[in-house]
Amino acid sequence: MGIDVSYIQNKDKKKPSFKKKNTGFWQKSLTLSKKLSDKKKTFIYKDLSILLKAGIDFEGALIIVKEQQKNTFIRGVIDTLLQQVVKGKAFYEAMSVTKQFSSYEIFSVKIGEETRMLDVTLEELQKYFERKVKLKKQIISILAYPIFILVLTFGTLYFMLTYVVPLFESVFNQFDKELPSLTKTVIYLSDNFNTFFIFFILTLFLLFILYRYVRNKNMYKKITSRVVLKIPFFGKLVKEIYLTRFCQSMALLLVSKTSLVESLHLVKKMIGFYPIEIALDKIAYDIEKGQTFGNSLTKFYIFDSNLISMVKVAEQVNQLDAMFLRLANHFDEEVSHKTKVMGTVIEPLLILIIGGIVGVIMISMYAPMFDLSEVIGGN
Repeated sequence: MGIDVSYIQNKDKKKPSFKKKNTGFWQKSLTLSKKLSDKKKTFIYKDLSILLKAGIDFEGALIIVKEQQKNTFIRGVIDTLLQQVVKGKAFYEAMSVTKQFSSYEIFSVKIGEETRMLDVTLEELQKYFERKVKLKKQIISILAYPIFILVLTFGTLYFMLTYVVPLFESVFNQFDKELPSLTKTVIYLSDNFNTFFIFFILTLFLLFILYRYVRNKNMYKKITSRVVLKIPFFGKLVKEIYLTRFCQSMALLLVSKTSLVESLHLVKKMIGFYPIEIALDKIAYDIEKGQTFGNSLTKFYIFDSNLISMVKVAEQVNQLDAMFLRLANHFDEEVSHKTKVMGTVIEPLLILIIGGIVGVIMISMYAPMFDLSEVIGGN
């Protein structure tokens, strides 16, 4: 997204208007229900940071960024920010009014304003959301292909059991011959496919309801996280994804001059992974009691030895913010590499699964044909 700075050149010719346009009830309701995406936040933080570093006052920067937006909703959010700033509120207070920004972002901006490092804080927020969007794309790339293959597998299974198997069954019924067990099983599945399908959908629905009920329970989080982390290869990938988030979040907050304990509490609210959430609470408590950050990390299996050793070194030279930024880049590269490897492994594996399903069905159908050919030949 480019920045049009024509407003700067024509500043004396045209004064900006802060009047809010009237909107209908339904448009307001729709706006309230929307959320500002991470990708849009990246552009907003980037443009504001560039303009502030160029020496433009904050109100002027907001006006310029607002004029770049073609989306009505985004313009409305920035206009709300502008209205609040014009009224004399701090930027972090204006952000809280819109309900579009997390406490993590608001607190970071607050520290940036108090330390007169708002441009730096906004630049770090831009980098944080860039990494977050990139990480989200990597996760989607892992899941998209398997989901497509699973849908294709189900479609193939539906076609075979609904149309192909009944054709063979009608042939088998013409001969009084005992069928193999595998053939009987496939025919049974074909005859009762609709029943199994309904049962499958109901099971998924009940599991979804159960998940909605227990997803915020600590016991559920504890059990599922342990199970996921023990899955070969995938468990390590999940661990590195959340360690990337942890390092990115810590880097941003420490660059904004947030205290270490406060940073840990804020990251705990937004990390979304039980082992790290529990660890951060205890680590913050240990630090308040006088222990070092690095030594406290060693008590928890979720943090690998490389991260712990780097944090210990950075703590000694008072460079935790820079070290967490390096660690975030390191884990980000690891996640990128593992997602590519997983994609190359999953693709042929899923193709084999589809081939196996089709092969089993066809073998079960053709196996009795050899016996039937003997019967027909004898006759």
